[in-house]
Amino acid sequence: MTTVTPLKKLRRLITENLRVQKGGGAAVAYIDSGNALDDAAARQNHVIFGRRGCGKSLLLNQSAKSLPKSIRPMYLNCEDFKRHTFPNVLIEILDAVFGEFEQKWFAWFGKKKRSRELINEIRQELSKLKLDDDEREESVRELEGVTATRESSAKLSGGTSGGGNMVQLGVDQRRIAAVTSELERQYKTRDVKLDTLNRMLPARKRKLKELFDLSSTTESVFIQVDDFYHLRRVDQPHVMDYLHRLCKDLPLYFKVATLRHASVLFAERDGQPTGAQERHDYQPIDVDFTFENFRRTERQLGQIFNEFGRLASFDKSITETLFKGEGFRRLIMAGGGVPRDCLSLFLAALDQVKDGDGKIGKDDVRQLSLTTFDRRIEDLKQDAQSDEQDDLLRGIYAVRAFCMEKKTNVFLMEEKLLREDPRARQLIYRLLDYRIIHSVAGATTHKTEKGIFHIFAIDVGCYANMRKLDGRFNEIDVSDNDAKERSRSSPVLTTDILQTRWADAPNNVEGALRAADKD
Repeated sequence: MTTVTPLKKLRRLITENLRVQKGGGAAVAYIDSGNALDDAAARQNHVIFGRRGCGKSLLLNQSAKSLPKSIRPMYLNCEDFKRHTFPNVLIEILDAVFGEFEQKWFAWFGKKKRSRELINEIRQELSKLKLDDDEREESVRELEGVTATRESSAKLSGGTSGGGNMVQLGVDQRRIAAVTSELERQYKTRDVKLDTLNRMLPARKRKLKELFDLSSTTESVFIQVDDFYHLRRVDQPHVMDYLHRLCKDLPLYFKVATLRHASVLFAERDGQPTGAQERHDYQPIDVDFTFENFRRTERQLGQIFNEFGRLASFDKSITETLFKGEGFRRLIMAGGGVPRDCLSLFLAALDQVKDGDGKIGKDDVRQLSLTTFDRRIEDLKQDAQSDEQDDLLRGIYAVRAFCMEKKTNVFLMEEKLLREDPRARQLIYRLLDYRIIHSVAGATTHKTEKGIFHIFAIDVGCYANMRKLDGRFNEIDVSDNDAKERSRSSPVLTTDILQTRWADAPNNVEGALRAADKD
């Protein structure tokens, strides 16, 4: 009989818990160093913010298990609705919610004929609203592409001749008229369905109220919406708006988990507020641990690793048993402080040191950092919408090129610039979401430049290929106590420099980034 050693058990536990999903291994408890678990279990609307791999799904899962029987949690993942078109995506989300109601109606609302009738009525209403298929919306996108190309060409090449006639762009004007007419028809179809959804909302809420009044066992329902950022950004505030209005004045509460800077939860549309506002309509729960407080992040990750060790029957903590020197801190740096990235790197490092002393050191982690950087580019490509991928990849190229030129892993940006330049702000914060750069400190001063600055560090994987850093590269170890003070003399990345580096990126920017990793 094969003996399962603590190390083998540890590997299995971590492997099965890298992602929380139904049918996976027994979930390890959420390690809570604050109040996130209690907050997520409270009867209040919440949005859970955190980078990929920070434990948002685990928090939803664990908080659901802690609820009393009178509060019923239901879960849906927006990745199931990725690239679905609006308003069908909203109808499908609502149908998924009430499909869960229908599936569990007996346990939640008791064996009452009227309860089931109410749920069936709502689902039938939603079913009638669905479009026959997605081809109609796909045709809208194609037509939009044709129109966008026409408009772009007009801006670049159009104008008037001496006689005042429009320059011919080589486009069939009859085709343009047909495209415009079809677009208008399709948008009217969409608007009619959205208007119908809005008009039906009061009646739907009355039915929900009656449903809860009929129940003697269910007081509240938590609607857990995971990975909200997978929805199209232009649709997100509309979905959030409807979800908020559906829950208002009913014992329904939403728990939305998402990436902060890849989400648009509130917007002004046609002069009207749409969506849900932070602190007014929901309370935020931030589960992210960054380099701004490295010691806090180190403690949190130490607790997570050691909990796995306890479950695997290790005699001592993992950090004592399987790391040496600065190995654990370097793992945190390479993982960007994100639990999933750190755990994944840890498994790879264990394979690397198994023929040696079995302990992970600083250099072992450095050799694996490049694979982590490549994986983050893949994450970005998977999550980002097609029309923004190139901009984000060029952003990575621009920031990396700046740091390589200045021979440093740390740079500063003026807080005023990040507030007032939406393009720069969006780019930098999206790269934070995807763990390409990391926040080191905010609201600090530069040693020679005027203003208030934010300190960032590029990911270790951006420069891990540089074998000999001494004399070639000034690496500031963000885990050092004096890291912030030393960073205050780092170079400043301005809008002009960012735009120049961004424009200099080659056409095949992804290929250039991957090639640079291997130099």
